[in-house]
Parts: sequence; structure tokens; C-alpha cells
Amino acid sequence: MRAFKYIHDPKAFELLGDETRRRIIYLLRAKEMTVSQLAASLDLTTQAVYHQIKKLQEVGLVEIGHEERVDHFIETYYRAAAEVFEFRHGEAGSSESSKHFKEAFDALAKVGISIAVDDEVIAKIAEIHGEMDKLGLPKELEERISGVDDVAFFTKSKMYELAQMALMSDKQFERLITSRKELRDLMTKSLVHKPVKG
Repeated sequence: MRAFKYIHDPKAFELLGDETRRRIIYLLRAKEMTVSQLAASLDLTTQAVYHQIKKLQEVGLVEIGHEERVDHFIETYYRAAAEVFEFRHGEAGSSESSKHFKEAFDALAKVGISIAVDDEVIAKIAEIHGEMDKLGLPKELEERISGVDDVAFFTKSKMYELAQMALMSDKQFERLITSRKELRDLMTKSLVHKPVKG
């Protein structure tokens, strides 16, 4: 299992909206399991679990770990494709991306940062973030970075940032700075409360 994987497929965002699929990935991050084992852990039928596994495989969140022969049958063991997934919003559907940003703004209030944003502002933030993601690395290079062995997730994340900065043209860099400023301006105008520094 990789430590880290980028996910671009918008369908992956939609699939993770389902609690059962999230629980399957959680279990498969801990250890490789068969459909029967998953079904027993989740109190579901094997058919229901198999259906969900196939959907998760299609978007690259789950993969075959190994297969074992048991008598005349072959048991397939599945695993999560990575310990950590990083989703690139630039290719996600705008409504799905907006939903994730709304959830993030709501969650910030739990740590004392209240930002009053309506659906229009959230849609604009998602759009800006999507433009910033488009300035990222080619998928092939992302895959090569995520496939590097013996490097921690946070190191790979920094590798990505450094490679992006090194390979970006001056024009792309200017677009990134402009987008980040526009994003910051939208949020600071909407800031209602921030935590008091201790």
C-alpha cells in the first residue's frame, strides 16, 4: 500500500459521501481483507460489499492486495490504495467541491474561526481553488512522487510543493499568487471571529 496517492476522479468525491464506503476504506487501510471478511465486519451481505468494492476500485481508492487459493476457490484480498488520499479539487464537480469547502468552513467554527460565507462565496472559493489545482504537476509526475518508497506522507507533500514551484513558469506563478490573494481576500472579508492568541 502506498503512503500517499492523489485522486483526480470527481466520482471519488461522490463515492466518499457514503458512510459504508468510508468504513470499507478505513478497514482496508488497517489490513487486507476479503469481501466475506468485510461483510462480517460491517454486518452486510457479501453482494452489497462486493458492489461497493467494485465502485471503489473503479476510482482508484481500493485495489487487490493479493490472492490465495483455498481448496478449489481463489480468495481475493483487497486493500486501500493508499494510507492517505489527497483530492485535487480542480477536476471535481463544482457542486461537490463546494460541498467540501462548506463542510470545512463549518468545521473551522469548532476551533474558533468563524467565517460567514454564503453559497455564492463558497462557489467562488471552490472555483479559485480549482484554478490553483490546475497549476499543479502532470499526473505522471504526481504518480512518481506518490510511488517513492521509504518517504513519509508529509515529505511527499513537500516534494510535490517543491517540484511544482521549481517547474512552474513565471506566468503560472503570477496566476497562483493572484489566485491565492483573491482567495484570501474573500475569506478575510467574511471573517467574523478568530481565536484569541494565547
